[in-house]
Amino acid sequence: MVNLKANPYHLTDEQVAYVEGKVAAMTTDEKIGQLFFVIGQDEKMVNLDDFIDKYKPGGMMYRPGPAADLKRQIQQIQGRSDIPLFFAANLESGGNGIIAEGTWLGMPLQMAATDDTDAAFQLGKVASYEANQVGCNMSFAPIVDIDYNFKNPITNTRTFGSDPARVLRMAQAQIKGLDENQVIPVIKHFPGDGVDDRDQHLLSSVNSLSADDWSATYGNIYKTLIDEGVPSVMIGHIFQPEWERKLQPGIEDKDLKPASASKLLIDGLLRSELGFNGMAMTDATAMVGYNVILPRQELLVETINAGIDMILFNKNIDEDYAAVTEAVANGTISADRLDEAVTRILGTKVAQNLVTTDGKLGIAIPEELVLKTEEHLAIAEQIAKKSVTLVKDRDGILPISAEKTPRVRLVVLGDSDGGGFKEGGKVTDLFKDGLEALGFQVTPYAMDFHEMFEEGVEDLQNKFDLAFYVANVETASNQTTTRLNWIQLMAANAPWFAASIPTVFVSTANPYHLYDVPFLSTFVNAYTGNPASVAAVLRKVTGQEDFEGVSPVDAFCGDFQAKL
Repeated sequence: MVNLKANPYHLTDEQVAYVEGKVAAMTTDEKIGQLFFVIGQDEKMVNLDDFIDKYKPGGMMYRPGPAADLKRQIQQIQGRSDIPLFFAANLESGGNGIIAEGTWLGMPLQMAATDDTDAAFQLGKVASYEANQVGCNMSFAPIVDIDYNFKNPITNTRTFGSDPARVLRMAQAQIKGLDENQVIPVIKHFPGDGVDDRDQHLLSSVNSLSADDWSATYGNIYKTLIDEGVPSVMIGHIFQPEWERKLQPGIEDKDLKPASASKLLIDGLLRSELGFNGMAMTDATAMVGYNVILPRQELLVETINAGIDMILFNKNIDEDYAAVTEAVANGTISADRLDEAVTRILGTKVAQNLVTTDGKLGIAIPEELVLKTEEHLAIAEQIAKKSVTLVKDRDGILPISAEKTPRVRLVVLGDSDGGGFKEGGKVTDLFKDGLEALGFQVTPYAMDFHEMFEEGVEDLQNKFDLAFYVANVETASNQTTTRLNWIQLMAANAPWFAASIPTVFVSTANPYHLYDVPFLSTFVNAYTGNPASVAAVLRKVTGQEDFEGVSPVDAFCGDFQAKL
């Protein structure tokens, strides 16, 4: 069974007695309920009390919503539950991961670009403070993936970059920031995303490193954070074939499994090799990358038997509960395995002060909602100042000014709201208004068939003095690429004229766009499309302040053209 006195629990005798007594007293249905980390429920769609009474879940994850509404719902649910729930959110880039009014501090890659761990600490501190205000007690972050593959469409700015040492330092700092306000960190996505160029939301992706290379990089990050007491690890739908082969020599390819269903990778690698004694949960089981492994009813059972303690999300919640209930009843999931998982869940709740030894909610939800918006926005501005990165300015186009190039053509790529993980920060008006405030005459690009088919350089020079490109192509789940996509008809909005007309390219998201425009002279990475970062970009490109950012990745993508 689980050693509740060991890392990461360190429970007292009284706390151990509470957990063990509670597990012994729970019904089978109550234990099964604890295994499920369900989607946050909307009081307008369901009766919250009835939902809790029926399903008795161990955790719930909310997407961003109005602070007052979320606080009221979380308070109601916690008050109704016999055992307080984990309430989680993707606090990856600020308190905006849980509340609509929350601060979008910046993407993790932006924190790394400051080359200062205080930025990551502030990311954790600000996010946890704002989450704490509404009763959110768990963060599905830090992300400890390593962005090795610039074509990966999901890691990208959600990571701390491609240097494992920097990823570890930043993750450690973010965890300390989360601890400031008693928000529980969950590191993700074991065994590590960012090697493959595919999105695990859409298929089971592959971490193809050798066992030794994995241990020196991802493994070192996980082992260090585990030794330092991280309480929970999120398990991805990601293969790590070489470690499965090392743990079971001769295993056939058809028997390899993604970590979310692999006993070799959970009980073998994570628990035995790395020494993780804490709570393991899956990444979202609604993902295609999970559901294609096996038939779902079999897969949920295999996941629990692999050593994973909590199932994140459902397809049909009643089907999922029924599958696990049947497996417990027929012994496919043993009583000991069920108790082990529930012990880890309750042990984590007690160790993290979510549950007291009298069964009450330990982390108080503040009576008054105080978001400290201005203070947190000032922190975002300071981070933006230190992070915006000048990747190249081959022809010395910078600084730009309204005196030198008064007429600006503004071309904005991306800038949509759709897709998971997108922060919804549209930048078109921010750049247009900001450039105009600096004295530029700004004309947004509009497709012109005469220009497309008949106009040359001189024609364009008669229209504008400077082309200012902005790409706000954000990372989003369930997509296959974050590449630049031009208007298909003649690539009409592409900067074909860049050798003749000064052209500046700014990315407010994906740092790798030079792969598609290596010929450009001037390229700036801002990493985040929040107002603070846009304002910092405009100050820097007009020479009002220096560029301070240090690229946490190879923005040239290893391409000789981009470096010219």
